[in-house]
Amino acid sequence: MVQRGRGQLKTRNKHRREPPPEDPWNEIGPRLWVGGHVRIGPEGEEPVVLRREFDLVLSLYQREGHGPPPDIEHHFAEMPDGPLTAAQIADVERFAVLAAEAVRAGRLTLVRCHTGLNRSALVGAQALVELGLGVPAAIDRIRQRRSPRALHNRLFVQYLETGLPAARLLAGLDA
Repeated sequence: MVQRGRGQLKTRNKHRREPPPEDPWNEIGPRLWVGGHVRIGPEGEEPVVLRREFDLVLSLYQREGHGPPPDIEHHFAEMPDGPLTAAQIADVERFAVLAAEAVRAGRLTLVRCHTGLNRSALVGAQALVELGLGVPAAIDRIRQRRSPRALHNRLFVQYLETGLPAARLLAGLDA
């Protein structure tokens, strides 16, 4: 397991308005899934715990006890559900390439964050772009297959529309 950061991170928006989807994860392309650490069930918010459903897990939020098991390849990058630094945009790019390479190799890949609506959708959309989809089509696909509320963080849509390399350079100007 490859990890950066430690423990439970406070990277989600405390004032989020969007509830998590009912599904723990959704397939946005062949072998490529987007999901979260929580879902809405009959009793309200429920935890989503990974077992051995995927060959590669890319996490942008982390909560102890939510898997995957230690023998499943897992990468973690701390990322807020808000403005990203140049280094965090580079992590989005890196994760999108990892996801696309895994999909091309026939590996089941999950990109996840807290609810699977913004951070994981950003990486998932960029992975779809890496796999040949245009940006508008990738955004539409995420919203059709994960949730119409996906990518409601307008800044993340702007990163995609600008292009992540340009967005990373522009974010670096603030440093």
